[in-house]
Amino acid sequence: MKYLPNSLSAIRILLVLPTAWLLWAGDTLSALGLMLVAGCTDALDGALARRYDWQSELGALIDPIADKLLVAAIFIVFTLKGVIPLWLVALIIGRDLMIVLGASIYRMYIGQFDARPSVLSKINTAAQILVLLLLMTAQLREMDLSLLLTSEAYVFCVLMLAVLSIASGLHYALIWFARFRLDLARVREVNPRPGSGDRADS
Repeated sequence: MKYLPNSLSAIRILLVLPTAWLLWAGDTLSALGLMLVAGCTDALDGALARRYDWQSELGALIDPIADKLLVAAIFIVFTLKGVIPLWLVALIIGRDLMIVLGASIYRMYIGQFDARPSVLSKINTAAQILVLLLLMTAQLREMDLSLLLTSEAYVFCVLMLAVLSIASGLHYALIWFARFRLDLARVREVNPRPGSGDRADS
């Protein structure tokens, strides 16, 4: 049973492609339904992991990955449909790739790391999901695309997502770089490189 939260995260990953395909095919209502299922599994796996102490390193890794894959897939579909500008999607996905690269480097040189998202990152993810839901709702109402893309609300949402992506990305970069330097220095103190002591005494 302790692997149930990870299984729920895996289900969310499996829902990525069907959700994206339904949205691309114009079946927005079904895509929203799958997003609702994904949201329920997200809430359930977190609650189970905390309630029964079923938290694991694998779960801490695949849980945010599942969320990011679903959000990224929907953003890409909306970009292909001409609803979201390419530069914004590149910024959002680039930020996530930067975080994954930084975490990989940290794990390579230091070891296990705390994968819990920051408050700013949670706000960024929540804003992304909210904007996507609003866009999907606009599709359900068959809102005129030209009117949507020129509305003040749309421009505000695009700028908000851009600012949050940049801010949260810089926040991660600054915090993780400072932590990486401190932890790397600590590791080198505990495990000095061969020959370093001889050079220091000479």
